Amino acid sequence: MTRPNVVGVVGSLRDESYTRVAIQRALEAAEDAGGTTELLDLREYDLPVFDADDRDAGDAPEVTRRIRDADSILLGTPVYHGSYSAPLKNALDYCGFDEFENKTVGLLAVAGGGFPITALEHLRSVCRALNCWVIPHQAAVPRAREAVQRGAIIDDGIDERVARLGEEAVQYANIEPDPPCLESVENIGADD
Repeated sequence: MTRPNVVGVVGSLRDESYTRVAIQRALEAAEDAGGTTELLDLREYDLPVFDADDRDAGDAPEVTRRIRDADSILLGTPVYHGSYSAPLKNALDYCGFDEFENKTVGLLAVAGGGFPITALEHLRSVCRALNCWVIPHQAAVPRAREAVQRGAIIDDGIDERVARLGEEAVQYANIEPDPPCLESVENIGADD
């Protein structure tokens, strides 16, 4: 049996990104749990604003290939205005069922304040529309300036939750997903 490949997508463009630190920590735990890992840092790719008439713009083919080849995907986002980031949304727009259907997806959100949950709910809805199997456990990093220092998570409880997300990305990489949900069956954009 091959080791599950876990791809962690960083939806932050900041140089000193707390989201990147958290995704790297989850990937470290995934590797310790027996998976292979890849960091897909969106700041390293040229992804113009999505245009359905030009799905192969910039580095889109490389980004979509890496996501498509994954067994599990970790989506990490900073919280902006109660939702997930524009860079992550743009990357997801380049993807579709070919990249996500029946894949295991873990969700992670990082916030400057204390309430990163709505971003996770929004990502969960997107994943349902793509017919993913979303890990029930999700990781949130509230008050990131206090929880992350010098490139590491220093809050033990948060570190444990983030690590568990990486472990579960390996554990559930080959889970048999449920039949398609209403959101994915009714997703009229799926055939575009």
